[in-house]
Amino acid sequence: MDDLDAVLATVRRLLSHAELLIGAERIDPPEWDGAPAFRWRRTGPARRLEPVARPHRITLDDLLCMDRQKAEMLRNTRQFIAGLPANHVLLWGSRGTGKSSLIKAVLNGFSAEGLRLIEIERPNLADLPYIIDLVADRPEKFMLFCDDLSFESDDPSYKSLKAILDGSVAAPSDNLILCATSNRRHLMPEYRSENLEARILDGEIHPGESVEEKISLSDRFGLWLSFYPFTQDEYLAIVSHWLARLGAPDVDELQVREAALRWALKRGSRSGRTAWQFARDWTGRTALG
Repeated sequence: MDDLDAVLATVRRLLSHAELLIGAERIDPPEWDGAPAFRWRRTGPARRLEPVARPHRITLDDLLCMDRQKAEMLRNTRQFIAGLPANHVLLWGSRGTGKSSLIKAVLNGFSAEGLRLIEIERPNLADLPYIIDLVADRPEKFMLFCDDLSFESDDPSYKSLKAILDGSVAAPSDNLILCATSNRRHLMPEYRSENLEARILDGEIHPGESVEEKISLSDRFGLWLSFYPFTQDEYLAIVSHWLARLGAPDVDELQVREAALRWALKRGSRSGRTAWQFARDWTGRTALG
């Protein structure tokens, strides 16, 4: 009986120790040197900034038909790099139109000047205070990149993001801005029924509480950049650019044009992504013979 009691006591101590290990959150120190981009990773209780071994090498010259968006993004980034006031950026609009590509290209254009990128997934946004603390005393400037950011109506996590962007008692770090992409202008679904909440006061239309709540999130981003589907001519210009970059063999221009338009028709999209995918397919097929 004494032996059984001793075994049970040992098991209880081991279980207690395991619970402490599992529940103890820890932040692993980053390896800052030599990496322009990082990913925020969570593995059990451990959180860490993981260097990206092979960052995407797209350049600003590869991004066509978005001169206005590039100019605004570059201006805001130059302010940020120079230590001047700069805004969080929301890039919203149609899929495949170059929103995330613009952020990656800006990183490549300014990494030599100390710009760094941290990619974080939406479910991990609650960890933003940890990231802010990690980078607060670093000399570099950090873009926190969240791709395809959106929330459902019943998702309360967007309130945490609101507080961190603007509304927390803690001041935001001067060396970090958030750059998010989304297909939704206000990051949340919008319903026709919400328009019924609007009211008219002194001849002015005032949105209802539901609409105000949704707008209050996107309002935290000081710079909005909108992206729209490309025209046919713009799409074909992007196709030509990527065919040249990929070294596609010279063929009949009309043949390429017709094939590119058929490709876009099948995809239901004349986007930069569609143009890139066609150029890869065409270059590979023609080179293979």
